Amino acid sequence: MTTHFFTASSLDGFIATADDSLDWLLKQDIDHDGPMAYQGFEKTIGALAMGATTYEWVMRHEEGRWDYIQPTWVFTHRELDIAEGADVRLTRDDVHSVHEEMSRAAGGKDLWIVGGGDLAGQFADAGLLDEVWVQYAPVTLGSGAPLLPRALDLELLEVARNRNFLCGRYRVLRDAEAAGEALPRNP
Repeated sequence: MTTHFFTASSLDGFIATADDSLDWLLKQDIDHDGPMAYQGFEKTIGALAMGATTYEWVMRHEEGRWDYIQPTWVFTHRELDIAEGADVRLTRDDVHSVHEEMSRAAGGKDLWIVGGGDLAGQFADAGLLDEVWVQYAPVTLGSGAPLLPRALDLELLEVARNRNFLCGRYRVLRDAEAAGEALPRNP
């Protein structure tokens, strides 16, 4: 089981504008069945985690519909409306305990930290983030929500072009690996 942060980013490293808009992303041309696209990735996922801002964006964008079938943990300190029939669990717990719950619920499938970047960083800080997938859109924003506001060492595993997107999949290196010590690799 692998824990992924799968997201899109502007070339200057932002996943949303300062007002949490993704309009810049949604107007881009991408092959939804192409290399490293969301549709193929999402089929490998057994459980999701996201922050409240990401959850609220999804609910606004989907006009209150919840299309995910996987159990989802939403990290929040406020009450949020949950779509009828959605397996959404609001949590204030730490990432360690939520990761354990997600792992049990995922049925052997992978875990997806949907966003934002700070939540993915919290999983990385705890040593729980294994991979970062970034679809770089051909746009710069100048400011906004940063991709992953942490210092992490990564190893490039895969790269692809999907129309105008440059797509990269990276493995998160643990402290000893980043320092050059040999550690066993997951297959």
